[in-house]
Amino acid sequence: MTSRNARVARRRAGFTLMELLLVLAILVILGSLAVVSLGTISAGADQDAARAQIGLLETPLDVYNLHMKTYPATAEGLDVLRAPPSAGASGQRWKGPYMDEAVPPDPWDAPYQYQFPGKRNSQKYDLWSLGPDGQDGTDDDIGNWPAGM
Repeated sequence: MTSRNARVARRRAGFTLMELLLVLAILVILGSLAVVSLGTISAGADQDAARAQIGLLETPLDVYNLHMKTYPATAEGLDVLRAPPSAGASGQRWKGPYMDEAVPPDPWDAPYQYQFPGKRNSQKYDLWSLGPDGQDGTDDDIGNWPAGM
């Protein structure tokens, strides 16, 4: 009887192929769920990074406004934060550079958009990223205006 119990114990000591396949299938399902979750988190992180960069660009623009008594014209864009404007008399008030480095691209490697006076911020300027789709005027644009505008 003891030899029969030993044979049964030896047979049950390992996993069957079906058990291994079931565990493997469960791991694949869990892994795919994790990848989908990380993709969603990454997209949200890019949007948060764009909002943060826009917030950081507002300070040099406001300091420029204090010195020059106006925000940069749309044609001058954000480059005027690093180099003086080409206009004669107003160039004497320029106390920049207002940024140590060039304006970085948005998280999708596109330049930030700037317009003064703004369409959405009529008293100030509009500063925005085209968002993940790279198209202007779509719902995924991220800007310095209140949500829903």
